[in-house]
Formats: sequence, C-alpha cells, structure tokens
Amino acid sequence: MNIVLLGLPGSGKGTQAARITQELNIPHISTGDLLRKAYKEQTALGLLAHTYMSKGELVPDEVTIGIAFERLKRADCNNGFLLDGFPRNLFQAEALKKQLASMSKKIDKAIYIWMDEQILLKRITGRRVCSNCDETYHVVNHPPKIDSQCDLCHAVLVQREDDQEVTVKERLRVNGELTGELASYYRGAGILHTIIGLKSINEVTKDILQALRK
Repeated sequence: MNIVLLGLPGSGKGTQAARITQELNIPHISTGDLLRKAYKEQTALGLLAHTYMSKGELVPDEVTIGIAFERLKRADCNNGFLLDGFPRNLFQAEALKKQLASMSKKIDKAIYIWMDEQILLKRITGRRVCSNCDETYHVVNHPPKIDSQCDLCHAVLVQREDDQEVTVKERLRVNGELTGELASYYRGAGILHTIIGLKSINEVTKDILQALRK
C-alpha cells in the first residue's frame, strides 16, 4: 500500500508513521529527516535546505522533489511506502502522481491527522532533541530524567531552530494553508481519510489502521 500522511508540524505524524510502517512492513520516508541528515553531514543539498528550514520557510520544490524521488526508486519501496512531509503542495502532489504513474504505481490512501493549531504550538516549542543520538523529549509530556540531558547517551538536549516559537508560528501558518489544499486534492481523488489527532496515541493509531483497511 502506498500512503501519504498529512498533518501540521507536531500533529504526531512521525510517531504514527513509525507505528503504521511497522504494522504494514513498509518504509517510512520522511523528507524532513532526509534533509536534516544531509545538513548534519554538511552536504550541499543539506546546507541549502537548512537556509530555508531554520527560518521556518519551505524548502524549494526542486530540492524536495529530487530527494523524494531518489528515495522512492529504492527496492524497499516496491511493496509499498509511507510518505511523511511530501508532497507539501499541489505542484509536488502532481509531480508525485506523474512520477508514480511512470513506475506503474499510485497513491492508495491519504491520511490527514487533524490537530488544533494552539495545541500544536505548545507541543512543538516544548520539544527537545538529543545533540548526539537524536532521541526526542518534551519538557511537559516526555521530560528527561535529568534536566537537559539525554536518558540514553547523556548528551545535552537542544531545541532545534525550527522549534522556536517565532519560527513555529510561521511554519504553522504556511503549512496550514498548504495542508488544507492537499487535503482537498486527495479528498477530490476519493482517497482521503481525516483522523482526529486529539485522542491518545494508541487510539489515533487504531483509527488510522481502520481507515487503511477500508
């Protein structure tokens, strides 16, 4: 099954994507993770993407499309995949549709995890990431045992630039408009399922799996 996962930053897409892909035994393709890895490795693509991400702006279409298509060509995608963070707009959605058609594939389901924006703002700005192993914490919902220190490797926890309040508000504004357009696009194609993300993690997972089995 080929799946697109939609939702604003902080809506729980990453958590749900990991659960869904494990259940269905398909790869989780997160363009955000791929671009952050490229920046950490100081590649030209990663440095270019970071200039936009650090300001809460969207990475240019050609960069995002390129990295996504390269990933989709790998053999582990032959039996399905879950896209998280791509497509981000209608242009990318159309490009994805054409690329998949050339590979005799299509998107089977689009899952939209809906969340209130004020709740998302609190979720994201409270997030902290390990500077060494990338383990994620939250100052309220999932704090480390020792303040500002990773439970696993004891390295310092940091707040990513794109998790700071000014940046987050801009991300939510821009992503809110684009995600709404994508939801309408896939609703028109008859493959959209909207899931309320205010429930517990387990309940959201259950709702998503039920939607996928319809």
